Amino acid sequence: MNVRTAMPMRNAVYCFLAALIWGLAFSAQKVGGDDLGAFTFIGYRYLMGALVLLPLVLARRRARNRRLAAGDRTVPVYDGRDVRKGGILCGLFLFCASVFQQIPIAHVEVGKAGFLTALYIILVPILNFLLTKRSSRNVWIAASVSLVGLFLLCGGGIGISAWDLLLIFCAFLFSLQIMTIDHYSALADVVELSCIQFLVSGIAGMIPAIVLEHPQSALIHASRAGIVSLLYAGIFSSGIAYTFQMVGQKGADPAIASLILSLESVISAIGGFLILHQSLGMRATAGCIFMFAAIVIAQLPEGKRGKV
Repeated sequence: MNVRTAMPMRNAVYCFLAALIWGLAFSAQKVGGDDLGAFTFIGYRYLMGALVLLPLVLARRRARNRRLAAGDRTVPVYDGRDVRKGGILCGLFLFCASVFQQIPIAHVEVGKAGFLTALYIILVPILNFLLTKRSSRNVWIAASVSLVGLFLLCGGGIGISAWDLLLIFCAFLFSLQIMTIDHYSALADVVELSCIQFLVSGIAGMIPAIVLEHPQSALIHASRAGIVSLLYAGIFSSGIAYTFQMVGQKGADPAIASLILSLESVISAIGGFLILHQSLGMRATAGCIFMFAAIVIAQLPEGKRGKV
């Protein structure tokens, strides 16, 4: 059965930029979450992401309408119901995944959190095969190699705690979000889809924040480091990086996209070392090498025998 192989360089670059921004965001999440509260941090960061994208959404709509009025038949026309449905589903998956990531991240090292979150690297190929019956030998090999890399990034030994289990469930939720984006990115404007996703996630985050925390007071009394972390997570990690993810995934194999996105685990380990002064030894360095090798393997051409 035919399967999408490799990935256009443009898509790969967008996915890598998203991974780069996300990897550094783990340190910001740890600092900002400790300072503001988990739900408050989630709510503010995604509402900020929606506000960042709103002017771009409106500008793209105006440009598209002008081209349609001029008789340009190459302009894509999207069904508003698909845009709204896709945005809501992506937003709900993103919110749930963020909750199961943000709360445990206060109790584990950011490198380990990045490792466990990036377990979607093996979950996405499994879900993709179950849903589409399409598979690629190289993707499975690359996923296995990257799993070894992720294990080494975590220090070569993991004691499973309750926080770890929450992060593993977070990886499953991110897998569902990646698969949802794969489906709806072909049916909707990706910037508008991303904006709706953030609006839904932000509103969902503010509801428990108002009940359990004090979001307005937390923002007023937040430290400078907490505010900077929130701005980074809201503008870069949310508004920019998740949009890069949607643009990068558009028309690409979600399994290969997830391999590139999983480089966030490498960058989170490096970020934890540089920003929070957490350890990055020989095993973690070897893990980074395995991760990069997995990306190369996923991009290698394969014959018909490599496809099922």
